[in-house]
Amino acid sequence: MQLSGVGVSPGRVDGPRVLVAADLPEPASTPAPADLEAEAGKIGQAAASVAAALSDRARSVSGDARSVLETTAAMAADPALTASAEKLVRARSLPAPRAVWEAAGEFMTALRAAGGYMAERARDVADVRDRIVAALLGVAPPGVPDLTSPSVLVARDLAPADTAGLNPELVLALVTAEGGPTSHTAILARALGIPAVVACAGVLDLDSPGLAVDGSAGTVTPSDGTVRAPARTSRPVWDGVGRLADGHRVKLLGNVGSAADAHAAAAAGAEGVGLFRTEFCYLSAASEPTEAEQRAAYAAVLAPFAGKPVVVRTLDAGSDKPLAFLPMGEEPNPALGVRGLRVAFDRPELLDRQLAAIAAAAADTGVELSVMAPMVATAAEAAWFAAHARAAGIERVGVMIEIPAAALCAEEILAEVDFVSLGTNDLAQYVFAADRQLGAVAALNDPHQPALLKLVGLVAQAGAAAGKPVGVCGEAAADPALAPVLVGLGVTSLSMNAAALAGVGAALREVDLDDCRARSRSDRPAPVRAAGRSAG
Repeated sequence: MQLSGVGVSPGRVDGPRVLVAADLPEPASTPAPADLEAEAGKIGQAAASVAAALSDRARSVSGDARSVLETTAAMAADPALTASAEKLVRARSLPAPRAVWEAAGEFMTALRAAGGYMAERARDVADVRDRIVAALLGVAPPGVPDLTSPSVLVARDLAPADTAGLNPELVLALVTAEGGPTSHTAILARALGIPAVVACAGVLDLDSPGLAVDGSAGTVTPSDGTVRAPARTSRPVWDGVGRLADGHRVKLLGNVGSAADAHAAAAAGAEGVGLFRTEFCYLSAASEPTEAEQRAAYAAVLAPFAGKPVVVRTLDAGSDKPLAFLPMGEEPNPALGVRGLRVAFDRPELLDRQLAAIAAAAADTGVELSVMAPMVATAAEAAWFAAHARAAGIERVGVMIEIPAAALCAEEILAEVDFVSLGTNDLAQYVFAADRQLGAVAALNDPHQPALLKLVGLVAQAGAAAGKPVGVCGEAAADPALAPVLVGLGVTSLSMNAAALAGVGAALREVDLDDCRARSRSDRPAPVRAAGRSAG
């Protein structure tokens, strides 16, 4: 019996199956602590010990793995999570483990409601939650067991900190029942050269001694567990300049959402930033951050890219991304409601204050600033945003293309702005009516889907006609097999997680522009993986 999922890191291997331990069970709500202050005090101590352990692990590794572990350590040390849990102890007489569980649950609910990149971070919070709860209970946290021989790891999902610490010499492949192409597991597996398949329904029910995994085709087959010639991809080598074999330039940029992300992207050789997500400055704020607070927060992210191009995306929030200071009414379908730039139409002062802070942070750090707005649907919306950005003194203005209507009207939108950037993650979700967080429809969110590529081509054609750049900042840009197709379609820059830069840069050096154009004209751009999986 062969199972199908979404192949996110290439390679074919066969080896013994090892199941990753499940998440911790929910801690009990009773008995009530005798001393509430003492019980609340345990939480900060446990969080600090978890953060210290993760920081120690981070110092033992380098590159993307170090960045992920440092980010997870920072989440464990987040005072907002600790304070929320301590408040639950005092207000409801909860034991510390239960209070941490419920406080983290509130954060996870908000992130999942947000959708997109923020929803993918809910898994990170669950990992931190489990580590703190385990520390409070005095038990080992769930996660990857110590491996003594090469094995195929199988899990419901993997936390980024677990993936970052994997030894490629012992982990033959990764298979998860949940997750998607844009998860940290997928990104890090590619960086480590470990074949991986995600969203593989039924894999937890298999009891065979081994598994044969094809990370390119996305298939998993029971086997006898004998290790057979793993076909591994070598770690790519890239010199930090995005260009094809014939010298044609394609800027390779980083996607960042924190100072740690920015340092990782700079260390990985990013030529700039193609997507700076500013939501981090708002998510845990009880009131709107002041211009001064925003300026300082943004400057910390921009600093590693002094003198280089940086594209900052304005706040992508709304009823599906609840913020304490931004009351919104209930909506039956928040993903299709008031979010992104739509929030600013009734609150232009919110946007104007952010634009002023962004402009000031850019001046402080010396970056080459561009700004772009999320969730733009029409040329009129693009013109409205451009007017506000230019009033703030920002000269280069663009918009995200993540709504099908915007892709279809790219010519009109480009008449109002200086550039556009395709957010292929959300664009795929809307094109295929497929929630990008739902494993059952993950194949439809595979960026190799022909319908998505046709829309990319339409936008790139409009950009070429207008003489304006068209970038891709979704996970489609991070796929070394797809990058030449995107360039052939006319995309001028690719922006991605730091872990993907070297692989994409090396892949582009192997082809010239004629090769890329030939691939983009194919009826089945190589490799169009999802077409053969979406029904099965």
